[in-house]
Amino acid sequence: MRIFFSAGEPSGDQHSARLIRELQSRHPEFQAEGFGGPNMQNAGCQLHFELTELAVMGFLRVVPLLAKFRRLVQQAEAYFDTNPPDAVVLVDFPGFNWWIARAAKTRGIPVYYYLPPQLWGWAGWRIKRVRRWVDHVLCALPFEYDWYKARGVNATWVGHPFFDQVAERQIDTQAIAEMRGTAKQTVVTLLPGSRNHEIEKNWPVMLEVVRRVQSVVSNVRWVVGSYRERQMQRCQELQAAADLSTPLHYFVNQTPEAIEAGDCCYMVSGSISLELLGRRKPGMVIYRVPTIGRFFSKFLMKCRFITLPNLIADDEVMPEFISNGDPENDIQKMTATLTDWLQNPQSLAQRRAVMSGLADKATDTGATRRTADFLLHALASKVAGNKADRKAA
Repeated sequence: MRIFFSAGEPSGDQHSARLIRELQSRHPEFQAEGFGGPNMQNAGCQLHFELTELAVMGFLRVVPLLAKFRRLVQQAEAYFDTNPPDAVVLVDFPGFNWWIARAAKTRGIPVYYYLPPQLWGWAGWRIKRVRRWVDHVLCALPFEYDWYKARGVNATWVGHPFFDQVAERQIDTQAIAEMRGTAKQTVVTLLPGSRNHEIEKNWPVMLEVVRRVQSVVSNVRWVVGSYRERQMQRCQELQAAADLSTPLHYFVNQTPEAIEAGDCCYMVSGSISLELLGRRKPGMVIYRVPTIGRFFSKFLMKCRFITLPNLIADDEVMPEFISNGDPENDIQKMTATLTDWLQNPQSLAQRRAVMSGLADKATDTGATRRTADFLLHALASKVAGNKADRKAA
């Protein structure tokens, strides 16, 4: 059995790697290949290109990369022509993966979308693409499954692999102790995002909130969880440029430990919010949207919620600030929210209780196993047929 994966986000790289390992443990002849990231490669996937290096959001950021994306699509098309896999599994990253789906489907290769794009939130009109180019959608969220089924799409709920990751991850308790330090301080974990442009847009605003909170609440320890070394370095450069003397304690590739170490988190919006839910950790969310990307900005500014735990709960369990233009008003609100949590332990405990209650209802584990079950069953007859054809030849 050979599956071609296409995952362009760092989180998609992690979830694909888990799925690859699960499939390897269940099917001795399983082979993974395709576009992805270092986690997939470490799991045994033969990478044709490290797609996570091109992870961007927003039309203006995509434009300079269009030629590169087109060459990758052409590369996939040529490969599917000469060496077609048993299936293609897409993981999020819709702007690019629609083209991979089209390339596979027109060549008779089954296409499965694992952790599909959130069309229900921002682009319902694209459902026609799903019907045309995707054989089956493997949904992470129950209401997402209902949405796709109501629109005539073959779909199965499998759950979200973030909750598997939270349940199975062996936490480094020594690292947590180092992050918390020796003094009796309240620890706030800062998560500036996994994309470079997210850091550029959000981190300076987050630093200003830190400055103002620190001026009011002194007994705070600030921990920064960075995705990669160079992103940590950029955060440090921006801190120096902001002339922020408050000590920030940086850690790389230890996000679960950083979340566990914190009494609460202040984070850039993203799928990491599900890990906070799984770890029952209160969080406050920021996401700066570009003024020049008017359509994208106006859409997000009108959304009731964009953070996944808020969408699951249909309530603001995580205060979120979608900021556009001059951030001063949002800085004041975020400062007030975080200050309230730090000065009033009951307020923070109440937030923790809300997160814990939602986690009890919404954090089913087993997503990776269920996804592997589905793929193995769906492809069993195809793989058997391919073996028979080879023997006959």
